[in-house]
Amino acid sequence: MRYMPVFKDSIPYSADFRIKDTSYTFTFNYNAEGDFFTVDLKKGDEVLVVGEKITYGKALFSSFLDERFPVWPIIPFDMADNVTRAGWRELENDVFLFVIDPEELENG
Repeated sequence: MRYMPVFKDSIPYSADFRIKDTSYTFTFNYNAEGDFFTVDLKKGDEVLVVGEKITYGKALFSSFLDERFPVWPIIPFDMADNVTRAGWRELENDVFLFVIDPEELENG
């Protein structure tokens, strides 16, 4: 399991992140009125998603069944089970974006 950092003080910003053998560009944004984060996803110059909401416990991009998207789930989660949302106070304090390698889960 890998951790994908979100630098809240730099938002809006973009960062490249490699998942399995593919590089993606993630652009993080914050909606202060609704207290939620969104992420845009690009693969090379191709925009795949704009404004995917980061929702606690829900894998990012899980509604897209397309080989262009990351094959490993990216899940906002609190390992200590203290909170159940991913707002400004929670993200990067209790809730972190975890990139899950399915083989790691199978091997214990």
